[in-house]
Amino acid sequence: MPSSASHYLVGDVGAGATVLQGEHLSIGFTAEQVRTLIEAATKGADEKVAEVSRRLGVTQGAMRTMLATLGQAEVSEERLADKLAEVFEQYRKAAAAIAALQPENPLAQQHAAKASQAAASGDRNEARHHLQAARAAAEAGAQEARRLAREAEAAAEKQMLQAARAVAAEAELALAALDYPEAAQLFGEAASLMPRGEPTEKGILLRRQADAMQREGEERGDNTALQQAIPLYNLALQLLPRDRVPLDWATTRNNLGSALATLGERESGTARLEEAVVAYRTTLEERTRNRVPLQWAMTQSNLGTVLWRLGERESGTARLEEAVVAFRAALEETKREEAPRDWAMTQVNLGSALSMLGARESGTARLQEAVAAFRAALEETKREQAPRDWAMTQVNLGSALSILGARESGTARLQEAVAAFRTALEETLRDRVPLRWAMTQVNLGNALMTLGERECGVAPLEEAVVAFRAALEERTRDRVPLQWAMTQMNLGAALSKLGEHESGTARLGDAVTAFRAALEETTRDRVPLQWALTQMNLGTALETLGKREGGTARLEEAVAAYRAALEERTRDEVPLDWAMTQMNLGNALRTLGQRESGTGRLEEAVAAWEACLEVITSVWPPDWVRIVETRRDEAQAEIQALSCHPREVA
Repeated sequence: MPSSASHYLVGDVGAGATVLQGEHLSIGFTAEQVRTLIEAATKGADEKVAEVSRRLGVTQGAMRTMLATLGQAEVSEERLADKLAEVFEQYRKAAAAIAALQPENPLAQQHAAKASQAAASGDRNEARHHLQAARAAAEAGAQEARRLAREAEAAAEKQMLQAARAVAAEAELALAALDYPEAAQLFGEAASLMPRGEPTEKGILLRRQADAMQREGEERGDNTALQQAIPLYNLALQLLPRDRVPLDWATTRNNLGSALATLGERESGTARLEEAVVAYRTTLEERTRNRVPLQWAMTQSNLGTVLWRLGERESGTARLEEAVVAFRAALEETKREEAPRDWAMTQVNLGSALSMLGARESGTARLQEAVAAFRAALEETKREQAPRDWAMTQVNLGSALSILGARESGTARLQEAVAAFRTALEETLRDRVPLRWAMTQVNLGNALMTLGERECGVAPLEEAVVAFRAALEERTRDRVPLQWAMTQMNLGAALSKLGEHESGTARLGDAVTAFRAALEETTRDRVPLQWALTQMNLGTALETLGKREGGTARLEEAVAAYRAALEERTRDEVPLDWAMTQMNLGNALRTLGQRESGTGRLEEAVAAWEACLEVITSVWPPDWVRIVETRRDEAQAEIQALSCHPREVA
């Protein structure tokens, strides 16, 4: 089944604001140019470094430090330009934070000035040393101020404020070095130093601490960091009350929703996702379109993404329809000419929701809309400028093409899908984004499996098994239980298809094992449609095993699995899936009927195929429809023959 990566935006939008995701600074360098600059800095090529320094308005020392940071951080080639932009932006913020320090303590003042000089020259360690010294001096001054009378209390508070801001400036430097855990720790220290008379600034520092932890959790798959960010956001909300600072409150609610949503995607339950929906909806009560249109659009997009994630776990389509509405609303303010990358990302999210809706409908209109949305996004998402976003869009495009290809008799769409997934894997590296890499492997495996059903050889099916097994190395049960279960189901389906091509039963036995393992996490109450799909696939493997074995036990199990699947795969909700399951049920019932003396099973098989034909006749390719009609006609002939000459069964 198709799957796509989410894109949650966290932070503020506007003048002087910080946006962790969603703000796309461009400094005009390609990855190759950045790599050349790093090498030039390493070899002491002063002219190149000086030219870039003049262009960006920084000292050569600062430029060397930024390039050294990238060189030592083991940043992948495709992300060099983005990461240089991030480091440069954080350097500017850190320099501004240091320049804004105006300590009254003379010693702290000296160190702040030296820190500013050191930062400007690119000596990060020296700058941090002086910031720490400024902090120490400010704290010492505060201790001295406390000995004074009540009139000195205000002076002490100012000193602690300067100490806190010094640590916050150091945290900005840590972010410039892409060290999110250290940045979080420093923001926490800054918050602890903040005087009680500054609740708003303390609340913002706690939010910044949580934002840094969220970045660590989102980028590096660290669920613990996400779990720790959530109570920090809640603590920040206590210091940023809605009635006093409504927009700060709304920003914190938005970012809390993003942490909940990211964590919820990785858990088997839906409680976190439901909490995220509430967080985004309450955020929109203050982030109104008239007041802050860009922030309103950002939150609409976030809301759409979490509704889409909930929708994929439910049998109905109401959440998916809500997601489409939210994404379309976001696009009304996210203008292509003003924010092309944000516009493209929202197009991707819209396409993903449309693709999932299309997968559950008998027509292809939604799927065609999804493909159009993904292709539009690719017009603004260039591989050389944003390789990770480009790869994600390729994955989503491939998923939609794969679903369309499964409904056609040819293989052109499926070939396009496989090509899209393979090109996406060139930019989706396992060591950088392991879960996204695993997701792409799963999608590739699904397309190869469908392709293998149409071709004579088993090579695509063998490749699919390899892809699914590779994905399971990152999609572990402890880490992402539902994704693990889905991948187990896909592996089982590929093994089942391979087993149909072989005379033995080993692959089929492995398939049954994989399906039963998937059902341990894919429960009916959590994810009813995935549960039903797994039941149907289990039935298919059991049916094939039953045909190769004597007796009827496996076939009876297969019928039970198909009937269970039909309890959730209803004609009203998912008509094509319902029809497919009816067809498979008919196949198993016919095989059972051929091993029994009566005609009851054969009559049930005919009824199942008749039900299937009511839906597929105008939707499936004619050749596929004729196969079902032929099976029905043959079973009817067998019933007629048995009514005249009953079969004797040993």
